[in-house]
Amino acid sequence: MAKQLLKDISVRNAKPADKDIRLNDGSGLYLLVKINGAKWWRFDYSIDGRRKTISLGVYPATSLADARRKADEARALVANGVDPSDNRKADKAARKEAVEQDKRLDAGLPLINSFEYVTRDWLASTAHTVRDITQQKKQRRFELYVFPAMGRMPIGDVRSPDVFAIVRPLILKNQLETAHRVRSDISGAFAYAIAHGFTDYDPAQAVGAQIPAQKVTHNAAITDPKAVGQLLRDIAHYQGTFVVQTALRLSPYLFQRPGEIRQMEWKDVDLAAREWRYFVTKTEVQHIVPLSRQAVEILESIKPLTGVGQYVFPSSRGDGRPMSDGTVRTALKSLGYEKDVMSAHGFRTTASTLLNEQGWSPDAIERQLCHMPKDQVRAAYNRAQYLDERRRMMQSWADYLDGLRVGADVIPFKRVVA
Repeated sequence: MAKQLLKDISVRNAKPADKDIRLNDGSGLYLLVKINGAKWWRFDYSIDGRRKTISLGVYPATSLADARRKADEARALVANGVDPSDNRKADKAARKEAVEQDKRLDAGLPLINSFEYVTRDWLASTAHTVRDITQQKKQRRFELYVFPAMGRMPIGDVRSPDVFAIVRPLILKNQLETAHRVRSDISGAFAYAIAHGFTDYDPAQAVGAQIPAQKVTHNAAITDPKAVGQLLRDIAHYQGTFVVQTALRLSPYLFQRPGEIRQMEWKDVDLAAREWRYFVTKTEVQHIVPLSRQAVEILESIKPLTGVGQYVFPSSRGDGRPMSDGTVRTALKSLGYEKDVMSAHGFRTTASTLLNEQGWSPDAIERQLCHMPKDQVRAAYNRAQYLDERRRMMQSWADYLDGLRVGADVIPFKRVVA
């Protein structure tokens, strides 16, 4: 037991002198009386062969009993090989970190070294390597599925069951593609975390084998000419709103991506030049769609209704947004075409199949579909390539569709090879 040499009255009555004096309580604890009258509790100890001193507080805020208790705690740490000074610094750092973390929570920021904190660092570091739309979708998946469940967890504490708990509901809903994407996103975040020393393993890796394989499904499309003719006749008799009628009628003539058609803007349409020029976010290129006579007539029919606005096919809600995703698909379903028979995306397959059968240049067809070469320099150079041929092809295609619609025995125009 430590010696207890001091008494309360001697501590209380201790007076300053012309130099600092010590009042020893034994076993390393003493009261240091400063020249200015301040009284500090000090504790001397030895660890790893070195003499060290720590402060235990100021008298009278820290009483003699308080100082002895603190000294006993320090002796216990030393006996276990722990430096009380280092322990105190760690405690101070932990308290400071707790305060900072509380401030971050109040400000809506992720906790330092949490899964969300590291993941957002990773997303920011890779933003320049992917398209904006891709980055936005990935970030949205994290915010929707991952951050609510384990965003605040220290990244080193995340285990495989935590990851599986996130993807399991998606598996049960048969949202297998989303489950695979979410697991892959999490694994990407951990690859970054490992490289930067936040953790040393990827708990998402083991989860991959627990997600059933996603069966590849292709967009359904009608490619038999007679069946295409019936489809066009059904479209002509569609009884929905005029905006949806027009979008549905235009889709076969243009065969661009459904999302691009529903977001068509009047500023990009030049009816006099018979062109639709717009930026394709999927491939990040400017695209030119030659407009056939029939396509121009369809657009002229709706211009008095929507021409003063931004979108050719605005939302029926009047909220300034384009027609909602899935509208054309719903229209097809109302005509009796289920998604396994004909999809909105299927107009592209229909055109590609029949135009290739008619002998048009595969390169011109691919360019019209905006299937870009992987070489981005070449893609930019080829933006208007085959444009003259594509103008002829688009008019021939429109005439061919009109023939199918009226049930004529159509002999498609063949591309003449020079």
